[in-house]
Amino acid sequence: MDEEHRIIMDETAIRRALTRIAHEIVEKNKGIDDCVLIGIRTRGIYLAERLAERIHEIEGRPVDVHELDITSYRDDRKAVKAGGEGAAPSQSGPDTIVKPTNVQDKRVILFDDVLYTGRTIRAAMDALMDCGRPQNIQLAVLVDRGHRELPIRPDYVGKNVPTSKQEQIVVSLQEVDDEDQVTIIHQRGQTG
Repeated sequence: MDEEHRIIMDETAIRRALTRIAHEIVEKNKGIDDCVLIGIRTRGIYLAERLAERIHEIEGRPVDVHELDITSYRDDRKAVKAGGEGAAPSQSGPDTIVKPTNVQDKRVILFDDVLYTGRTIRAAMDALMDCGRPQNIQLAVLVDRGHRELPIRPDYVGKNVPTSKQEQIVVSLQEVDDEDQVTIIHQRGQTG
């Protein structure tokens, strides 16, 4: 089976998308009071940290950033395949749960790299509710590729990329992959 790879966001496009999302968050929330950024492990936390840097540049003060490991909350935990939504293995092991400790009455901005079926986000919301009751939860994603199975819609999107189910979106970040880019991979030669 042959694959076709196409870069849809380079380092500059990712940087611009995060800057735009930072401005949108500040505007929607009328500042950053009571806001906290929660990045879903693995790549969501790095995007949330970058977003926090941009918000600090805009507002002149820091915003809290926390990491969320949703491994034990996934409904497909045994069925996760390489390259699927949320498929990156937990670096701390499958039984380690990393949760934010300060979400009570906060405006939580949950950040993930790719929004696909919505199941990762549902698991993240379950995990967050176990940490307290936020004032609200907003969703930011670098890429929204469609194909939702649950009624979940992002508040902030870096790029909308309509895809087929035969395509895959791969987000590569400097912190994990030594480069910043988003690639779409199309499987060629499939019969169906």
